[in-house]
Amino acid sequence: MTSDALLSEFVGSNIVWLALAVLIVVFVVMGVRIVPQSEKYVVERLGRLRSVLGPGINLIIPFLDRVRHRISILERQLPTMAQDAITSDNVLVQVETSVFYRIIEPEKTVYRIRDVDGAISTTVAGIVRSEIGRMELDQVQANRASLIDAVRAQVAEQVDDWGIEVTRAEILDVNLDAATRAAMLQQLNAERARRAQVTEAEGLKRSVELRADGDLYAAQQAAEARRVAADAEAYATQVVAVAIAENGLAAAQYQVALKQVEALNKLGDGEGKQTIILPADAIEAFGNAFKMLKGRG
Repeated sequence: MTSDALLSEFVGSNIVWLALAVLIVVFVVMGVRIVPQSEKYVVERLGRLRSVLGPGINLIIPFLDRVRHRISILERQLPTMAQDAITSDNVLVQVETSVFYRIIEPEKTVYRIRDVDGAISTTVAGIVRSEIGRMELDQVQANRASLIDAVRAQVAEQVDDWGIEVTRAEILDVNLDAATRAAMLQQLNAERARRAQVTEAEGLKRSVELRADGDLYAAQQAAEARRVAADAEAYATQVVAVAIAENGLAAAQYQVALKQVEALNKLGDGEGKQTIILPADAIEAFGNAFKMLKGRG
């Protein structure tokens, strides 16, 4: 008996078992689903939602259950969007935004929204316009962090029914039209000029204050010097008065003669003063002084 005949006889006698084995293999292949870590599978049974398969090995009923959607749960970034908005002080600005999100409940996403990216973009645009419409231009520039927080919170609330988590929302830039930029530049230059004038005025004021303090200090020192000189003069006068009281008129005449001699010495001090003009009684004053000194000795 040939090999073909043997094979035909074997198949004919075991056709039922072979068919059963093939059916089991098909069921196993169709019933086992291995889901990657970065995805989730949405399973339908006869057209209705049956379950959501997570990462790993999962079992479904072949022919009844069918994987209809393979959803990536990785974080996604929407393309950078630019939309016009008007601030509360009627300034037209163009805002560039970027949103990051991830799908956490695929059963909501696939059955409640068709175009996820388009829906999120429209939602972000409306929220950005609404938030900027409540703020003035200076507030938009200065409070960008609070504006980003407000946009992210409102977007997260709006897309919660779609099974989406907004992980980050960023305002990349706030652009102004040419006329507004020119006006702001003019205002900035005026502010800089004002600050320069204020600084110069403050410097001048400080200079005047320092000069006044210096003059006051000089006047105080001059007054102190005059006081010391007056005290010294008073002390000298007291000494002379005591001497006159003790020695009589001769002491007074001696002091007068001594002052005359000192005055003549001062006339002879310094360059170009070799020629001295003496009063008529200068010689007599010298004589009186020498007589008194001789009398004292």
